[in-house]
Amino acid sequence: MTIWTPSLEFDSRSARYRQIASAIGEAIDQGQLAAGDRLPPQRALADALGVTVGTITRAYSEAQQRGWVSSRVGSGTYVNDAAAGNSPFDVHVAADSDGVVDMSLSFAPPHPWRHQCLQQALAEVTEDPACLAMVAAYQPDIGTRQHREALSRWLEDLGFPLHEVLAITQGGQHGIDLCLRALTRPGDSVAADALTYPGFNAATRHAHLKPMAVPLDDDGMDIDALARLCQRQVPRLVYLTPDQNNPTSAVLSTQRREQLVALARRHDFWLIEDAVQYLPREDRGVSLLELAPERTLQVFSTSKVLSGGLRVGTLQMPATLRERIGSLLRAQSWMCPPLMTEVARRWIASPRYPELLAWQTAELAARQRLARTSFEALTPRHLTHGANFWLPLPEGRRASEVQALLKSEGVLVATPEPFCTGSEPAPQAIRLCVGAPDSRESLQQALATVRRVLEQGDTSPWATL
Repeated sequence: MTIWTPSLEFDSRSARYRQIASAIGEAIDQGQLAAGDRLPPQRALADALGVTVGTITRAYSEAQQRGWVSSRVGSGTYVNDAAAGNSPFDVHVAADSDGVVDMSLSFAPPHPWRHQCLQQALAEVTEDPACLAMVAAYQPDIGTRQHREALSRWLEDLGFPLHEVLAITQGGQHGIDLCLRALTRPGDSVAADALTYPGFNAATRHAHLKPMAVPLDDDGMDIDALARLCQRQVPRLVYLTPDQNNPTSAVLSTQRREQLVALARRHDFWLIEDAVQYLPREDRGVSLLELAPERTLQVFSTSKVLSGGLRVGTLQMPATLRERIGSLLRAQSWMCPPLMTEVARRWIASPRYPELLAWQTAELAARQRLARTSFEALTPRHLTHGANFWLPLPEGRRASEVQALLKSEGVLVATPEPFCTGSEPAPQAIRLCVGAPDSRESLQQALATVRRVLEQGDTSPWATL
């Protein structure tokens, strides 16, 4: 019988059980292990890899903590079904009319104007012969000059600094992947908050990079802890969302931003500033792009302002990286689709757009007030105009158990597991995306369900004695 065996060359800088657990995650990502597959018996895999059974036991336990597998008493260890909500990219977008309120994904509050703006932009494109010819033709790898200038003006209007080069990407996730592939080689170390965007974690796995988890608190990434990590291993880059950590909504203080830049210059590592989780200008701190333009790449997209389905983003970078990023774009897709960028350009130029953005800002503030009022006793973390709401759970409650109970009640939320960098343990909390429900009324009903589930206490059965 042939059993799945990872191809591993153990690295002495990391515990073997963690390397084996990471290999399980990579095998799942790459399709070598499918949902429902049984992992090899522990002794068989231990013999195949030349390690102890205890090492495999710890590896399977680590993989289970990360949400990839489940152990069944007397049966073995199996790959989790993505539909159970264990995959970082388990995307189930359910309309509230389906009887499900999905607060597991972060996106801009729904409004009929979004569809109207999209419809108008598409109609304008189809009625413009010169425009149709342009979007149907091959264009420069980083985008047409007209599109790049339009998106630069848009960023400037939103209060973002402009850098030497702007490339058009297929959304923020694409921008992150471009950064990793341009700046690193397989085996390099990259640092991020201990809780960070799952898309970054997924991209690092696919690029075969070694994640370094940096603790964070209310003031964002702990730069002193990062400095201590640099004494052992200097990362090739540091990725962070300084204005609104995803998922905790922590904000990197001005002092820490300055300390981070000084540390980056001392150790010569790059900074990736993810600004996709949009906040108004007055809610943001000084950009890393302003503090360290020579070593910062900034990722932004239309997803939290216009619509996630457009898949249009920007990547700002020093001129020294222009050719490297352009070469990667050509290798991946030659260019980003000019049709979608043109639609975004016309949407931004629409007279309805500023009204929609103003409505969104006010609507998110109202929704955050509703959530804060519901859970003040649990000291949640949130931002006035943010889309996310980080809710620590009462003592004794488990995030996975609360998530399952809420799912049975028709409310979907995110647990911390997909956000954990490397093998960091997950705190017992859930993330609520208050922007996602169709209306404030739908949000209020979902918040009431969450409150009721938390108040009813632990109902999970005993699994063992």
